[in-house]
Amino acid sequence: MTPRARPMTPEDRREALVEATLPLLLEHGRGVTTRQIADAAGVAEGTIFRVFDAKDDLVAAAVDKALDMKPFLADLEAVDMDQPLRDRLTALCTLLQERFRGIFALMTAMGMVGPPKAHRHMEESRRRAERVMVAVVEPDAGLLTCTPVQLVHMVRMLTFSGTHPHISDGHVLTPDQIVGTLLDGVLGKEDS
Repeated sequence: MTPRARPMTPEDRREALVEATLPLLLEHGRGVTTRQIADAAGVAEGTIFRVFDAKDDLVAAAVDKALDMKPFLADLEAVDMDQPLRDRLTALCTLLQERFRGIFALMTAMGMVGPPKAHRHMEESRRRAERVMVAVVEPDAGLLTCTPVQLVHMVRMLTFSGTHPHISDGHVLTPDQIVGTLLDGVLGKEDS
């Protein structure tokens, strides 16, 4: 006889439901049903209501998870500082672009025009991310015609606008294009 699996704690069940809900939000937006979530999580529909008071609470928890800065900060802090500046900037741009794409897709699917009010407090996390990105650039500050803070600002702004599907008119810039524009400009080499 096979032993029964140990029941999940409410926290583990909550996390499993949130994880199952995220891709469904991208596909169905706010129209996702508790039946779809239960099927994706492999549980009975009533299980949802043992850990969440309402579907809206589960949806809010999934949005919170998607907007959580902790994984992004961990990725930023893992950028290899032994790489040349161009490669470090490309790594930063790639991480920013991945985050922006995920947020843009979720906001579009959910019909959101801005972050939920609960996420407006993310200012400290944003400042921490900026400090980490500046630290990635600072070893080469002497090579720059601007401060590391200014360069990080330009990387963030170009990546944001170059990744947003509407702002970029559907012509999303690659990390290499963004970093190349910042470091090399767009003029070809002059003939000597």
